[in-house]
Amino acid sequence: MIKLLSHLAHVEIAAPDPAASVAFYERLVGVRAIASEGGKTYLRSWGDYYDYSLVISHGAEPALVEMAWRTTSDEALDEAARRIEAAGVTGVWHDSGFGHGRSYTFTGPFGHTMKLFWDVDKYRGEGEFASVFPDRPERRSRHAVGPRSLDHVTVAARDVRGFAEWYRDVLGFRIMAYTVLDEAPVTVFGVITTNEKSHDLGVVLDTSQRAGRVNHYAYWVDTREDLLQAADVLMENGVAMEYGPSIHGIGEQNFLYFRDPSGMRVEVNTGGYRNYVPDWEPNDWKPSQGSNNLYRNGAMPMSMTESFPPDAAPSATEEGLHPDTAEVIIADALANPYAKQGRG
Repeated sequence: MIKLLSHLAHVEIAAPDPAASVAFYERLVGVRAIASEGGKTYLRSWGDYYDYSLVISHGAEPALVEMAWRTTSDEALDEAARRIEAAGVTGVWHDSGFGHGRSYTFTGPFGHTMKLFWDVDKYRGEGEFASVFPDRPERRSRHAVGPRSLDHVTVAARDVRGFAEWYRDVLGFRIMAYTVLDEAPVTVFGVITTNEKSHDLGVVLDTSQRAGRVNHYAYWVDTREDLLQAADVLMENGVAMEYGPSIHGIGEQNFLYFRDPSGMRVEVNTGGYRNYVPDWEPNDWKPSQGSNNLYRNGAMPMSMTESFPPDAAPSATEEGLHPDTAEVIIADALANPYAKQGRG
């Protein structure tokens, strides 16, 4: 079976006030806008091998517009499109896009839009952005946060295992781990990957009525010390930490979460394992084992369960419960499986 996808290349997010979001990311996060075109602003981290990894466009609500993945070859792009359509999903071909060649865009069965491409512009910093290290596309950022690169995106879907299995069967993602409630056999989280990372795509359970929602996207920094410094600098400049710093059990990454001006959740992470096992069998974690917080020394805030765009109806990923939920204890766990001290 041909390997189809290599890695996550960029995400596009919508914001009600794109100018405020762009200013936030440049001033406080330390990514750099390289172009604005067609109502979109393109931003890069210093370690991005391509021109950009974040696109910000206008939208009435914070939302994920699309996630873009680079294939392993031009032939893999054609094969990926063939498999997607064989699975009953019809996409659209485009001759080119900003910074890349022909692409195939589709919306998956759970409402998330994904773009695939092979040909892409490679970035090489010049002048003040040139690095003394030949393998680096740009000089390391002087910014105190200054993430190296985009790491992953975590979306929300009504069926965690169904989501993971569809992307495994159609596009070749590896399923790495699940979280199952202590109280009942309900899967509330899963991670899948195109490479040796624990995940570059995550999925949280969502029983809302809005398809295609996103929980967060994440940047990578090189070390735990960089992450702690990022938390320090952001807080000194008025950005509250929503959750963390701490360490996830699943994936074993150090993490911190905060919000941008639109309300979109952003993660900064580092560390974690690399897994090269071709026949890996995903484990089922429990919240009581520290799936979300390995130390199990603090409750996750309810705000972390919010996904975007928001939904007025109660859901398993937001504060509120379906009135027809049969078991109160299961309903409470669905609302926030990590709310109890001693869980993670």
